[in-house]
Amino acid sequence: MIDWLMALAQTLLFVAMAPLLGGWIKRVKCHMQNRAAPSLWQPYRDLAKLFRKHTVLAANASWIFRATPYIVFGATVLAAAVVPLVAVNLPTAAIADVIVLVGFFALARFFTALAGMDIGTAFGGMGSSREMMIGALAEPVMLMAVFTLAMSASTTNLSEAVTYTLNSGLVLRPSFIFAALGLMMVAVAESGRIPVDNPATHLELTMVHEAMILEYSGRHLALIEWAGQLKLMIYLVLVANVFFPWGITTEMSLDNLATGLVAIAGKLALLGVLLVTWETVMAKMRLFRVPQFLGFAFLLSLLGMLTRVVLESGL
Repeated sequence: MIDWLMALAQTLLFVAMAPLLGGWIKRVKCHMQNRAAPSLWQPYRDLAKLFRKHTVLAANASWIFRATPYIVFGATVLAAAVVPLVAVNLPTAAIADVIVLVGFFALARFFTALAGMDIGTAFGGMGSSREMMIGALAEPVMLMAVFTLAMSASTTNLSEAVTYTLNSGLVLRPSFIFAALGLMMVAVAESGRIPVDNPATHLELTMVHEAMILEYSGRHLALIEWAGQLKLMIYLVLVANVFFPWGITTEMSLDNLATGLVAIAGKLALLGVLLVTWETVMAKMRLFRVPQFLGFAFLLSLLGMLTRVVLESGL
């Protein structure tokens, strides 16, 4: 029972801390661009304001449009439940497989695209087609990056793979470097960040994710925004704990859990700064350049797998 409570607490911590990570990224970005920075708690205020607002639905909205925010948020929470955050070897480790994780993301993307086309607006259909194109290119990169780790750990289970990397100690693996770079590029594309997408714009030529959710308001929009923040945190936690798992706990004790919490907070803060630096020095690319961007990410992940086979087969 205690282990299940720890698994539930870790998932709730995941969900609760996602807006705080978004607030940290916005604050660092404002400081880097010499602008007045909002509070770290501003994302929580925005979500609370949206939950209080009245929900407006189009007259021709079907059940798909109404159910999509709950499906997207639920699928993203389930994806967070299978990703090790502070501890490994929890009861949820039995389903903590990378294939399951990709399946949850695909389910959320599928219903978001359907909802974007449900109302029949031009923006919704445009955003849905762009989102499916990006997803079709990003999912193989994510699988290839994690499969590179799986070849070393002999498993696609995230908890067991993290434990393997943790027990291996500090070993220079070129394959992990390539795979981590590929996964970081996928994180940028899947979370709608610059240069693939810009979450702060509503221009027709640049919208991808925002185009699908223009018709949402109130609690529906709050759930979708919360799910987007949670998805970004999932990708950053994957990069932090799969390739740099130091600090994550394998034994349930207060000291170890506190150490794991401090370690993941520090790694996420550092990755947030790197993400902001990337977005500051990069410009928004045109849509037809996105396949080249994700193609390069796939090449990096493929190089990681080939490096594992050719150079590290004896490790």
